[in-house]
Amino acid sequence: MQAGVSIETPASWVVAFACLAILSVTYGAPLVIVVALKPIAADLDVPRSVPALASALASFGTGLGGMPLGWLAERFGVRRTTIFGGLMAAAGLMVATTGGEWGLYVGYGLLLGFLGNGAMNAPLMTYVSRWFDRRRGTALALITSGQYVAGAIWPTLFEIGTATYGWRATSIAFGVVEIVVIVPLAFIFLRAPPAPPLAGSLGAGPMVGARILGLSPNVVMILLSLAIFLCCVPMAQPSVHLVSFCTDLGFSPGHGAAMLSVLLGCAFISRQFWGWVGDRIGGLWSILLGSACQAVTLALFLTTQDEIGLFAISAAFGLGFAGIVPNYILTLRELFPASEAGWRVPVVVFGGLLGMAVGGWMGGAIYDGFGSYAPSFAIGVGSNLLNLGVIGFLLLRQPRRRPVMRVMA
Repeated sequence: MQAGVSIETPASWVVAFACLAILSVTYGAPLVIVVALKPIAADLDVPRSVPALASALASFGTGLGGMPLGWLAERFGVRRTTIFGGLMAAAGLMVATTGGEWGLYVGYGLLLGFLGNGAMNAPLMTYVSRWFDRRRGTALALITSGQYVAGAIWPTLFEIGTATYGWRATSIAFGVVEIVVIVPLAFIFLRAPPAPPLAGSLGAGPMVGARILGLSPNVVMILLSLAIFLCCVPMAQPSVHLVSFCTDLGFSPGHGAAMLSVLLGCAFISRQFWGWVGDRIGGLWSILLGSACQAVTLALFLTTQDEIGLFAISAAFGLGFAGIVPNYILTLRELFPASEAGWRVPVVVFGGLLGMAVGGWMGGAIYDGFGSYAPSFAIGVGSNLLNLGVIGFLLLRQPRRRPVMRVMA
């Protein structure tokens, strides 16, 4: 690739950290139902699969909403869609407290998921990718770590809030936090990204219409969407059900919330490493390695019921799976033209969030049927192995990665 002028500046990192702060808040919203899954089920007198389905609808709605709202963000600016999303996410948390099952489904699926996080998740990934060319993988790893910052901070606070004031008051209070934090950050920091580099410059990407890995571009995107679905089904299971899994084993909810914080806190640290790796060996290789780590550590959840052992496995799971999702975005930006990122990124991200939705719901549904999470985890391992097969197929078609010429400072 020909050398060119980099679009990266200190302003790129200011924008990235602002997006990290926004996502660190809005990724926390679905964790209310994760931490309070059993109290919600008991309060509403419904099976555990009901709040699990509401959590799944939040993921499904986020992925589905990312496509139309990503289109709107490209045309009207990400600042407006992010402010709108923050307000809708707050409304969703509040609506979820007002009714029974349908209050949960509408609040989490439509308002928090489709209109709320759908306006922030994939659109902000696409937006930040336009500020970077040299260290795009590192930047994407940073902002998508908002999920793990949220996971490290909020579960313990939600557990305390739920135990002290109840899940409804905790949901309403966090809705207020969404508005107070997200709206001013978006208004102050989210401005138009720099113009893309000229063809042949650093980060320009392939030509529109060119074959990708010897295949039709849309076939490659379908395979990537399938692959991210298959790896996100198992990814969701510990993330959604770890607190309930721990209390089933006789551990306190506080210890379960702490275990979830350890898992997601380790994921935050390792995601920065995986971003660095992605910038050096490419997105597909990074996905393969991260997915293999996830398969091994998920299988380990089936091997122990010891609290110390589960803390260690939770930490290892966080270290392994953290780099998978941002490297799909990096792969898209490596393989496809920059002009197509606005619609291809949300479509592939939807595949991942659909997998998260299926995995989260499946854990609750299988538990209700078998009284155990073991069958669900076993299915997750099988899904993960299929993911490795799809990514391996794409890697076999990838030419040897050639070093990119960097512009000297």
